[in-house]
Amino acid sequence: MEFAQEQAGDIVIVKVAGRLDSSAAQPAEESFARVLGGGVPHLAIDMSRLEYISSAGLRVLLVVAKKVQQAKGKVVLFALGANVREVFTISGFDQIFSIEADAAAAVAAVR
Repeated sequence: MEFAQEQAGDIVIVKVAGRLDSSAAQPAEESFARVLGGGVPHLAIDMSRLEYISSAGLRVLLVVAKKVQQAKGKVVLFALGANVREVFTISGFDQIFSIEADAAAAVAAVR
């Protein structure tokens, strides 16, 4: 899994790519912890290049969402591919997370 971030004002855009499964869960959680350690509770997560997400990956996102919520911030996911979107729909995570079509809509939703 690849993990990159960029700043858009007071919002951090996190880009994940590849597979977010059990082997990538721990490194992903550590990467998100570093982002949140900077005191930035406003996240937009770009999932356009995420090919696969497992239950372990969903758990990572849930942990991130809980930490952001505790910090009185907001997290929005955007650009989910068809396969990832299907996992979110089947698992009910599309009801837990705010999901937007693109970066502009996600950044607007986080503000």
